[in-house]
Parts: sequence; structure tokens; C-alpha cells
Amino acid sequence: MKKLTPFSVTVYLLLLLLSISVLIPILNLLAMSFSDPLKVQKLGGLDIFPEGFSLINYQVLFSNPLIVRSIFNTIFLTVAGTALNLLLTAMAAYVLSRTYFPGKRLVLLLLIIIMVFEPGLIPEYLLVKDLGLLNTYLSLIFYKAINVYYLFILIRFFQDVPDSILEAARMDGAGHFKIFTKIMLPLSKPGLATLGLFYAVYHWNEYFRATIYITDPNKWPLQVVLRQFVVQKDNASLLGTQNVLSYDQIASLDFSSLQAGMIILSIVPILILYPLILKFYAKGAFEGGVKD
Repeated sequence: MKKLTPFSVTVYLLLLLLSISVLIPILNLLAMSFSDPLKVQKLGGLDIFPEGFSLINYQVLFSNPLIVRSIFNTIFLTVAGTALNLLLTAMAAYVLSRTYFPGKRLVLLLLIIIMVFEPGLIPEYLLVKDLGLLNTYLSLIFYKAINVYYLFILIRFFQDVPDSILEAARMDGAGHFKIFTKIMLPLSKPGLATLGLFYAVYHWNEYFRATIYITDPNKWPLQVVLRQFVVQKDNASLLGTQNVLSYDQIASLDFSSLQAGMIILSIVPILILYPLILKFYAKGAFEGGVKD
């Protein structure tokens, strides 16, 4: 058993305090969302248990077709966008890390320039408009289909794959496609999982460009609806409660607890994704791949 030192104890305590400081706001929002609307005002900023357990807030939220559609829209954008991101990033990283072609240095230089100097919003909007992608999901999925910073991370990861494995595959007659699909991708699962998480978080939290490119409310992602929910909190039609609750129940609703429920809906799925990805963060990914 590893001996604890004063330094390690201090580090553990600091990490524990940091974890608590992150968890308490989330647990407080969760408590508000499950509290009785008539008792939610009793909750303080540090309370993590609901006052009078009630599901009415989630009943209200899931009764709103706009919110339900936005959840499915965000799931679709996240899954489709992340899959495209990983596919294109991995293909580009393989080509730039393991093959030589005329102009490769120029391509890398241009990528660095793109990473440092991004085009402005107006040229980007005009391009999306000229391509006919306004008010379509593709305008959000295709944006930064390859993140240059993530591309360089994966290039470095691919370069760490032992050359002896690739040489053995070539001697067995494997071409670039088989090497890429059968060797590079399986051996790069930790790197792909990391970038996949980064891409998924970006797509899940997509808000700014969705407000610019998407004008149809039925195509809004969850984050845009969350913004509308907060800004238009006095708009009764936004709540969609008329058909599921009585007038007295509507009058008793506490909007802060509804907002808390909406925020929970927007962050819990991505929080669940983290532990599913962590299993790919394994040391010794190449152990056993090369034998002396």
C-alpha cells in the first residue's frame, strides 16, 4: 500500500474540496427541480435535498413538444456530428502522420494558419448561405468538421504507433485502408475516445451558430430552447402546460424550479457520457503489440 505523505494528503483534500464545489451547484439544481413548487423557496443555495418531492416540473417540461423535439434534435446533431468529426479527423491524421505526398509541408502550414487565424462570422455566414445550408442541420454538423487543434493531437497520437507493426502489416500485403481500419483505429481508441468526447460536448452545447443558422423552432437544439425558456419565462405558451395541468396547478408553478429542471435536462446526458468514455483511458495501449 502506498504510504501517504503530507503532500499527497494535501492534494487529496484540495481535489475533494474542488469536487464538492462542483457537485453542490448541480445537486442544488437537482433538488430544486424535484421540489414541490409551493416549497421550493425554502431551499438555500447549498441545499442538496428537495423540499417536498414532486415530479410536476418534469411533467411540465416533457409536455412541451418544443422541448421534446429539441432534445431529439440535439441527440441527432451530437451523434451525427461527432461521427463525422472523428471519421474525417482520423482520416486526415493518418494521411498527415504516416504518408508523404508533394506539398505536405504546405498543407501543415496552412492548417496552422487556419488554427491561429480563423475567418470571421460574416464570411462564414455567406459561405453557409451560398451552399444553401441555412435552416438545415448540416450547417451545424459541417461547421468545424475537422478541428485543426484536435487534428494535430491525433496526428501525434498516430505517430506514436510503432513502425514495426505497420511494417509487419505491409509485409502481409495490407494496404493503407486495411492499416487504417485494422491497426491505427483499434490502437488509437484512447485518443479517439478523448477527441470524441470533446466533439460531443461541443455539439451538445451548440448554441450560438444555431441561433444564427436555424430559424425553424422545430429544428432548434436544446441549448437554444433553454435560452428561449429563460428569456421568455413569462410566456405561458412556452411552458405547454395548458393540456396537462389544471389552472390551479399552473398558477402554483415556480419558474425557478422549472428552469432548474431544464438545466438538468441539458447537462445530465453529457455527464453520463464521461464515465462511459473513461474506460478507454488505459495505460499501455500498445503493450503486447510488439514483441522482442
